[in-house]
Parts: sequence; C-alpha cells; structure tokens
Amino acid sequence: WFRLAAEQGDADAQVVLGANYGTGRGVDRDDEEAVRWFRLAAEQGDADAQVVLGANYGTGRGVDRDDEEAVRWFRLAAEQGDARAQFSLGEIYRTGRGVDRDYGEALRWYRLAAEQGHADAQQQVDRLQGR
Repeated sequence: WFRLAAEQGDADAQVVLGANYGTGRGVDRDDEEAVRWFRLAAEQGDADAQVVLGANYGTGRGVDRDDEEAVRWFRLAAEQGDARAQFSLGEIYRTGRGVDRDYGEALRWYRLAAEQGHADAQQQVDRLQGR
C-alpha cells in the first residue's frame, strides 16, 4: 500500500518507502532506491526527507558525497523549523564543511535548535558562548 501511495505522489508514503529501503525493512536494502524516494518527498517540501537527504549527501550514503548539496537540503528543513536540520547546520558552520567556517552562524543555528529542546544543540550553545 505504501508503494501505491508513494507512486501516486504521497510524500508521507515516499518517506516510509525510503526508510524501508534504507533499513531493509520488508524489502532488500538499497540506499540508492531509498534516496530516490526521499528525494521525491523532499522536493515536495517534506522536512523529514530533506534531513535524510542532507545526511546522505554529507556521508555519501546512496549518493556521491556532496557537502554543498547536504547544506542545501539541511537548510530547506531548517527553515521549516526542523531542530535536527538546524543542529546539523550549526555543525556544518562550526566545522566549515561545505561552507566557510562561521562561529556566529553556527551559534545562530544551534540556538534555534536549542530553543526547541535539542540537547546537543544546547551543549554547543554553551560551548560557543564561552569562546
């Protein structure tokens, strides 16, 4: 049923199908197929799928590693208020991976995530404010 709904453009079903291919749940694990389904949902604005794509591009899972593409997908989700994506952007700006290192920008993204209760972001806010 998920496949039918996903093929008809249902973003939630596309995310589920992507997750199933990513973990091998009910299907043979196939990272490239997982990315295909996540991309379809992400292009519809699904923040969960955008976070997964950001992570996949950051690690090269199912796609060629591309830090700039990771930033793009994380930013789309972060701008929707996704704390995981905001934290990831904080990490990216803190380390300078795919962007110029910018502690102020890192702190901005960490704060947004921290305000939503993201514990790792809260710790990073404390660390960066002590600089």
